[in-house]
Amino acid sequence: MIPRQVVVAGYGMAGARLAEEILKRDEERGHIALTILGEEPHISYNRVLLSGVVAGTMKPENVMLHGEEWREKVRLGMSVTGIDRGARKVTLSDGSTIGYDVLVLATGSRAWIPSVDGLRPQAPGVHTFRTLDDCAGIIAAARPGAPVAVLGGGLLGVEAARGLVARGCQVTVVHPVGHLMERQLDEAAGRVLAARLSTLGVEVRINAKVVGYAPGDGLELDDGLVPADMVVVTAGVKPETELATAAGLAVDRGILVDDCLRTSDPRIHAIGDCAQHPGTTAGLVQSAWEQAEVLADLLTGANVAKRYRGTPVVTRLKARDVDLAALGDVHADVHTPGAEVLCLNDPTRGRYTKLVIREDRVAGAIMIGAPDAAATITQLYDSRVPVPSDRLAVLLGRALPTAATPAGSPAELPASAVVCRCNSVTKAQLVTAWRSGATDVRGLASATRATTGCGSCRDAVCGIAEWLSDKT
Repeated sequence: MIPRQVVVAGYGMAGARLAEEILKRDEERGHIALTILGEEPHISYNRVLLSGVVAGTMKPENVMLHGEEWREKVRLGMSVTGIDRGARKVTLSDGSTIGYDVLVLATGSRAWIPSVDGLRPQAPGVHTFRTLDDCAGIIAAARPGAPVAVLGGGLLGVEAARGLVARGCQVTVVHPVGHLMERQLDEAAGRVLAARLSTLGVEVRINAKVVGYAPGDGLELDDGLVPADMVVVTAGVKPETELATAAGLAVDRGILVDDCLRTSDPRIHAIGDCAQHPGTTAGLVQSAWEQAEVLADLLTGANVAKRYRGTPVVTRLKARDVDLAALGDVHADVHTPGAEVLCLNDPTRGRYTKLVIREDRVAGAIMIGAPDAAATITQLYDSRVPVPSDRLAVLLGRALPTAATPAGSPAELPASAVVCRCNSVTKAQLVTAWRSGATDVRGLASATRATTGCGSCRDAVCGIAEWLSDKT
């Protein structure tokens, strides 16, 4: 039975995509009354691109996912504060209540601040890096030549550091682990990344134990001081699960969901950063959007057999002058049983490529400073076809084009090649959209959503647009 009243608690990237997909599927049927609640005052925006806002290469309006017309579709500045599962009602932050047939929790996650003496959100000079308002605060405080400490050397921390350097700040990344981006990189790749950042003006302190923060002075380490007028905390995020916990739903690190994205209460679903599914890693835009499409199919009846089985992990760093991609099992080595591991380590030139193969398929890879190899290996990973026998050519990005591996130009790229992983957009879909009237990058983005995820496919989409333009 298709529900009449669907309430979506959260208007971040997951909630916004779910709302789009429901409205698209239900446009002609008109079966669903949709209520969307957004805690922030802004129209939904792409968090993945916030490092570009900090760097000044993108304006806030350029990262918006929806137009101003969505202000009439969403209750902005409103959040759910309580769930009455028996009565199927939610209490809102203004004290009002709304009934639901189905409730979807898309509450996302919040920045986590380590327990360090003096370090708290309200402390002078301390900023988190999670929201558009956080970006505004960081930009207002950033001054050319000023010392800035970025606490946390994961993906977000590296992106924040590169963005702040672009504003002329003297940036030091302070990381408690032995190498940068330890979830996505092995130790050797972490060293290459640190060396590359150093050439761009970012100092890196690893294995750093922070013992305190003194406003105006900086971060106190167990072996000295990192001077900082501003500290940007990028130490991780914590799923927003308090609402679910208070309602008695099953919660672990996130809200536990099954392949239908149902929580322990079948009337309540969860997607995005707040949800915990065994087949995905929280914090990835692609998994959130795939979940949104599956749930929209189920809630509207468009495809009641649809299930979410998980999302393969592909990480791309959004930092100018640093080309980095990592996917799958990155920590396997030559001693790992059943794994064939090839590696090229060229730190002098800022290049590192590692390829992990199991049963003749790509099982993992790290590519720094090797865009051709990244394109080829990612296509092999997506398509799950056998890796060409010339492994070295694959590692160097010189493999001959096949039905699964891209070549050097859009003309040679197979129609089935996935250009935008975040939205599963193929070259064929881009060509179809072009022929239907989307004859520039903005039009292609609007028609297919390509480039609206992590943004790493923008150059490829531009190349295809130029190729199509030359053909006509």
